[in-house]
Amino acid sequence: MSLRIVVADDSVLLREGLQLILAEAGHQVVAGVGDGPSLVAAHAEHRPDLCLVDVRMPPTHTDEGLRAAVQVRRATPEARILVLSQYVEVSYAEELLATGDGGVGYLLKDRVSELAGFLDAVASVAGGGTVLDPQVVGQLMRRRRDPLEQLTPRERDVLAAMAEGLSNAAVAARLHVTEGGVEKHTQRIFAKLGLHADDGQHRRVKAVLAFLR
Repeated sequence: MSLRIVVADDSVLLREGLQLILAEAGHQVVAGVGDGPSLVAAHAEHRPDLCLVDVRMPPTHTDEGLRAAVQVRRATPEARILVLSQYVEVSYAEELLATGDGGVGYLLKDRVSELAGFLDAVASVAGGGTVLDPQVVGQLMRRRRDPLEQLTPRERDVLAAMAEGLSNAAVAARLHVTEGGVEKHTQRIFAKLGLHADDGQHRRVKAVLAFLR
């Protein structure tokens, strides 16, 4: 599926590199911008399928990109945001994830060189999924263990893989178990975290958010 994408990064070289990668995958970059306000404006003008956003942009190079991404999500909850960061900044990941029930991601920029995984993340977030870099997942789990104390080590492994946006089949392949086994672990995770089936609640996303909060 071809996606319309806005790229927000103050590095012209990185913007052009991302545009080339995305174009070769059949996607269209409808705007490339270098600061937070321009991202907000570009999203309002183009209503893209996805925004790729750097955390640190001018003028202070601290969290302008994230603030702009949160502003976009608050104005348009269905907006899809994939953040690219040079470093693992857990508080930023938590704040972005808290803006909705899906359609968000947080990857380290190094992952862009892993083209297949990067493009899978682009498609997953654009489709409403949640994708977290494995290093971000690891730090989140170390910081926020309390909600997970009741989970077994295997259930925590499954939850970590879910947070990375993996399907049940991909989780099964990584952990060397059957898809049926993954489904059983997933159902136990939902039960232990108090996530019961209801009217449209996305429990996979809620499970990931549960330990962030």
